Amino acid sequence: MFESMKSDLRAVFERDPAATNTVEVVFTYAGFQAILLHRLAHRLWRFGVPVLPRLISHLSRFLTGVEIHPGATIGRSFFIDHGMGVVIGETTEIGDHVTLFQGVTLGGTGKERGKRHPTLGHHVVVGAGAKILGGITIGDHVKVGANSVVLKSVPAHSTVVGIPGRVKRMEAGGEQEEQMMDHANIPDPVSERLERLEAELARLRRQVESPSGSERAPMQRAGGGGADAG
Repeated sequence: MFESMKSDLRAVFERDPAATNTVEVVFTYAGFQAILLHRLAHRLWRFGVPVLPRLISHLSRFLTGVEIHPGATIGRSFFIDHGMGVVIGETTEIGDHVTLFQGVTLGGTGKERGKRHPTLGHHVVVGAGAKILGGITIGDHVKVGANSVVLKSVPAHSTVVGIPGRVKRMEAGGEQEEQMMDHANIPDPVSERLERLEAELARLRRQVESPSGSERAPMQRAGGGGADAG
């Protein structure tokens, strides 16, 4: 558990340029505090201790604004950036080197039992406000755009955006471990669809205008010939 805590602390300095020293992170970073309390609660949960893990989780939510069920499994080097509003459900499984931004929900889709929360692979980045729902799998090195709603599994090395979430970009492997999401260059499915519609309208307009233009020309020539003859 202590090794995981050390890796979580390193993750803050690796992924947040605003982090300046350890004391500041330990006492003022809600995301780091939430994961520390979760690791304690999860250890007690695994040992079968009643009530206390849920009390620790409840206290963590009150202090940090981050709600993590003690049953959730979280790997090493986990980082929550500006963690207010993050919710992580009981059967969630999170791999190593994962980053969540504020407002992320890793939740279920109803009252189903068993594995009802998502599984995130290694090196996953989930943008602010995104919702990943159900017992689906998010592959390694996946980037989920801000405010996306993901309801289906996502293959590794891809970017998913939109409501519902759609895979918009597949990337080659071999990415850097701590590579963050370039929020300024996330694909915009709405804009792309509008551009396709505009291109289709332009093509149809050319098809409609081209035959009418070719019919008018012969008629004009015929009319001109009749005037000369008269």
